Amino acid sequence: YSTDFEVHRNWLAITHNLPLSQWYYEATSEWTLDYPPFFAWFEYALSHVAKYFDPKMLVIENLNYTSRATVFFQRFSVIFTDILFIYAARECCRCVNGKRAAKDILEKPTFILAVLLLWNFGLLIVDHIHFQYNGFLFGLMLLSVARLCQKRYLEGALLFAVLLHFKHIYVYVAPAYGIYLLRSYCFTANNADGSLKWRSFSFLHVTLLGLIVCLVSALSLGPFIVLGQLPQVISRLFPFKRGLCHAYWAPNFWALYNAMDKALTIFGLKCNFLDPTKIPKASMTGGLVQEFQHTVLPSVTPLATLICTFISILPSVFCLWFKPQGPRGFLQCLVLCALSSFMFGWHVHEKAILLAILPLSLLSVQRAKDAGIYLILTTTGHFSLFPLLFTPPELPIKILLMLLFTVYSFSSLKSLFRRERPLLTWLETIYLIQLVPLEIFCEIIFPLTPWKRHFPFVPLLLTSVYCALGVTYAWLKLYVSVLTERISVRQKAE
Repeated sequence: YSTDFEVHRNWLAITHNLPLSQWYYEATSEWTLDYPPFFAWFEYALSHVAKYFDPKMLVIENLNYTSRATVFFQRFSVIFTDILFIYAARECCRCVNGKRAAKDILEKPTFILAVLLLWNFGLLIVDHIHFQYNGFLFGLMLLSVARLCQKRYLEGALLFAVLLHFKHIYVYVAPAYGIYLLRSYCFTANNADGSLKWRSFSFLHVTLLGLIVCLVSALSLGPFIVLGQLPQVISRLFPFKRGLCHAYWAPNFWALYNAMDKALTIFGLKCNFLDPTKIPKASMTGGLVQEFQHTVLPSVTPLATLICTFISILPSVFCLWFKPQGPRGFLQCLVLCALSSFMFGWHVHEKAILLAILPLSLLSVQRAKDAGIYLILTTTGHFSLFPLLFTPPELPIKILLMLLFTVYSFSSLKSLFRRERPLLTWLETIYLIQLVPLEIFCEIIFPLTPWKRHFPFVPLLLTSVYCALGVTYAWLKLYVSVLTERISVRQKAE
């Protein structure tokens, strides 16, 4: 079973048995509570249902307890909470322009979007095979997006504020929400050229947004502030000692950076530029999990990743502020903020790529250029999740599910934009096709070689680095597309 079964079983036990004052101090298990308070209360509520399935799962000392009733309850709870995601997908489909000519309902943008969201390969394997509760969290995010697209700004702001106190990873896209709400809700009118009409600024609207943020934050963090435990909660939410990279390298800039450091280390050893006795063995054979010092390249600090992330999202935020382009501009900024944070963030999980893939689905059914970017990002991003399912019985399952989703994505979007230019260039197509031999080498050939014993990390390194090239390319291509679009709009306005 995935370690996340034990993670959430332990959180059920902690919240069920201990008083609130001990939730963020309990450390019997290595999987300590490190999600915001709303998620802790969610686990608390689940625990009162779990006791009817198997009360032994709620014993804190029962580490790695996995009875059939426990696993069934955890699986069922994920399925049940996905109801919110299904509703959110429906609301997002209502926001998409479905007037594009189609021979039947299967070719309508709304139907294609529904399938891309509800049948998303990454979300399916992460939640229902690997096991996590991402479905209802992404449901909250997509529902907040839908409400903003429907100009129900206060509802959207409330949903996103609640979401942040369920899982703090969504702070990555907070700049898109903040700028869009300020630009579209707090300024009630624009000039003829689209620039701000400063006299239209509404202090009432700003006050309402501020009240929502403060009330939700007070409800979530207030009890811990009263107890004087806010620093402890924050230290659990932001554990910088976990290191630059997660156990499975996320396919981002730091994967390329780490790979370059390894390559330079090998080159330095071959040329006798480096002393072998001073190089830690883990740097050449294992993953970078805890704090780590690079061998050749400068070591990366949390502050450095924060600065890189901040700089990388600035252009998208400026575009949204000066040329908002309505809900479409908001979605573009949201995806770019998610991708920029994924590219340069500290200790990024590989599953965080879904934070960009799911909202990009809404753009992919509206314009051919976005559809092409979506196909590149979703194929490489989903492929990078393969290491999560590493047992032999899971191999055919993940390959079949990936093929089904990928074939549908390519065929449906190609059919939707059949009257326009090809969605991918021949170079992009070749890059994606190379994922097939990469998977064959990593899953079939490499385990049979003697390299597996000495370099077990090679398959994961190859997967992360190759997928990082695709994710980086999709990020840059989307950025160029957004900037070009804004320049074109400005030139037309002049």
